[in-house]
Order: sequence, then C-alpha cells, then structure tokens
Amino acid sequence: MSTAATREARIGAVQVGANRPLALLAGPCVVEGDAITRRIAERVVGEARRCGLPIVFKASFDKANRTSIGSFRGVGADEALKILARIRNDLGVPVVTDVHLPEQAAPAAEAVDLLQIPAFLCRQTDLLLAVAKTGRAVNVKKGQWLSPEEMKHVVAKLRSGGAKEIVVTERGTFFGYHRLVNDMTAIPLMQALGVPVVFDCTHSVQRPGGGDGKSDGDRRLAPGLARAAVAAGADLVFMEVHEDPDRAQSDGPNSLRLETLPRLFAALKRLREQALADPPFADLHADGGPSR
Repeated sequence: MSTAATREARIGAVQVGANRPLALLAGPCVVEGDAITRRIAERVVGEARRCGLPIVFKASFDKANRTSIGSFRGVGADEALKILARIRNDLGVPVVTDVHLPEQAAPAAEAVDLLQIPAFLCRQTDLLLAVAKTGRAVNVKKGQWLSPEEMKHVVAKLRSGGAKEIVVTERGTFFGYHRLVNDMTAIPLMQALGVPVVFDCTHSVQRPGGGDGKSDGDRRLAPGLARAAVAAGADLVFMEVHEDPDRAQSDGPNSLRLETLPRLFAALKRLREQALADPPFADLHADGGPSR
C-alpha cells in the first residue's frame, strides 16, 4: 500500500501523485451540448498542453444534484456519455464525470477514465463499491461535513471493492449557511492515507443554495485558493470553466472564464515545482502522517 510520500494513481495515461507534475481536472459543470462542450474541451486541453500540464477533461453527464427541480440536468445521459467518449477519443485526453447511482457506474466507465463521487454521496457504500468494481480510477470528494481523517473509511471501502487508482478531493467545509471555508491542512492529512489529493478551487467558492433556488458563488476567489492549495502540496487542481460563465447552465457563478486560464495554469505550474523542490509538509509525511 502506498504511503503519503509514495502516493500515486493513474488516470488514463496521466500519472498523478507524489513527485509528479501538477495535473488538472477542468471543464464545464455539465454537458450542455456537443458543440459547446467540444469548444470548451479544445480550449482547456490546448491551454494545459501549451503550459505543459497533464489534464483530465471534466463534465457531468447528468447533473442530478441541482438545487431546484426545474434546473437544467443535461442533454440526456446516453447522449452526454457519447459526447464525452468522442471528446476523449478525438482529443486523446482522459475524461472524468460524476456518477450518482450504482447503476450509472458501468455505462459511465465505458465512456470515461475517472469516475467521480460527489461530496454529498461520499459515504454511500453501494455507490463506492459499484465504481470500484468497474476498474476505473475513482475520485471521491470529501463531504463538506467530514474531517480529513474520516476519509480513511472512504478509501478503505474503495480498496475493499478492488479499486487500485484512487484520488480524493478537498472542496471546502460548511461554515454556517451558504458558506464554505478551506482548511489547507486537509491536503497533507488526506495524502497521509496514501492517495493523491485534488483541490477543487471552484466548488470551494460556491455558496450552496444561496441563489434562491440555485447555488451562488464568487469565481474571483477561486484562483487565489488554487494557488494556496498547490503551495500546500495539492497533487491536482479541479476547476469548472466555461466560455460564458454568466450563461452557463450550471455553476456559472463559480466557473472560471477561459481567458483566465493561461496565467493561472502558469502560476500553478511554478508553485508545484516549488512545492516539489521544498515540500511544505515534509516533516508530517516523514513521520508517517498525523498523530491526532
């Protein structure tokens, strides 16, 4: 079993973890259609490759966790998975999508390389075992109510189900109504479980349910949090991006604009290189993890 210092996982052709370059999980919140999803994918993947950062393209094929019953969920699960599979093949890029039900795991695994469990479902045993069974890499977002140490039970469930390639995500902790805060020490504490850690910079600035039937957010805060997380040793950064966030069908307020990516990607790459050269929590990792 890997340790904090040797943690690694493979997502398609992308190797992530300790001593690896920073990797990105980036794309729109949900598949809004073939043309727009492909345009965003081409731009995001192109910018990442120009910067020399490995990337996994992200989009939800079915957005089941909307605040309101009338909110847009997607173009239909079957069509969305076909769109993601075509992007994966045409651009030669790994793809990640969310699954909400055990029966979604197998068909989603046919189209993507990384299956993602939303934060509010992170303790659903049947769902975790279903994604583990597919043999695909798995990303589980830490619930907004969980401590970093409690994620050991999530990782144990996945490993018991046969999952080999596991990453976990820090995406903020509840701080009263409609408010999330980030504890950057969650990054090394979850790395101590022997898995790479993702930092979700855009959902961390979300204001859940704060928009009168939808979630609100402040995208201006996301780049700074991403920089802080990479400086703290995060192995990957998750971000939702859109060509016109104010018209996005989901999570627009906290989605980054495409034109902000070149500068942000370059800054994150430099911070990762510095963190690898001088690990910010080297003493904690050398001691085998947290003592509390």
